[in-house]
Amino acid sequence: MFESVFTAEGVTTTTAVELAPFLITIAVAIACGMALAFAYSCKSRTTRSLMLSLALLPAIVSVVIVMVNGNVGAGVAVAGAFSLVRFRSVPGSARDIAYIFMAMGIGLVCGMGYLAYAAIVTIVLGGAGAILTTAGFGDTASKRDRVLRVTMPEDLDYVGLLADVFATHTTYHELMDVKTTNMGSLYRLTYEVGLKNANEEKAFIDDIRVRNGNLEVSLAHASVSDVEL
Repeated sequence: MFESVFTAEGVTTTTAVELAPFLITIAVAIACGMALAFAYSCKSRTTRSLMLSLALLPAIVSVVIVMVNGNVGAGVAVAGAFSLVRFRSVPGSARDIAYIFMAMGIGLVCGMGYLAYAAIVTIVLGGAGAILTTAGFGDTASKRDRVLRVTMPEDLDYVGLLADVFATHTTYHELMDVKTTNMGSLYRLTYEVGLKNANEEKAFIDDIRVRNGNLEVSLAHASVSDVEL
């Protein structure tokens, strides 16, 4: 049973694993994982757990691939195990999921023995992700998205009351919520809007105050949920 520690000579379906290349593979995978984690953290908030996961995941995957090399049954079992990977605690954003799969891909490349290609993939994809994040790729529209909360007197028909104001200052508007407040004497309206010009927030609010009798108006940045892709 204990005939071999570092080789699998007793198993005919698995090739022997040499110690030196095995350690080199792990070292390269960890280095690629650390580089990928650094690229992920560039110009963005992150957590320690995700950083550690990105740093170690390529090494973990590469170890599994090296160990099942040549064993079809074990390879099928590993594929089944990968299908069970889920975000079971805090939901991850689309960017988190992309980097998790990127780390798994780098681990696969390392496990197959293509260490140079693994380094190239890490540099190209990790660098591209860091550059796009730093450049604010995809943030142009979201920087103009706002959540508008308007208080209206109960004697005003709010339907269509702000239509011309929205046409002047916004690219789109959508009424998300209506509720009464102050013992039913006021309405609180919540809109999602996209500003045509983010520098004209004051003019937008002033035009609304003329219509709602100078009652409370709130304009805040829209927050995107982490569970949305």
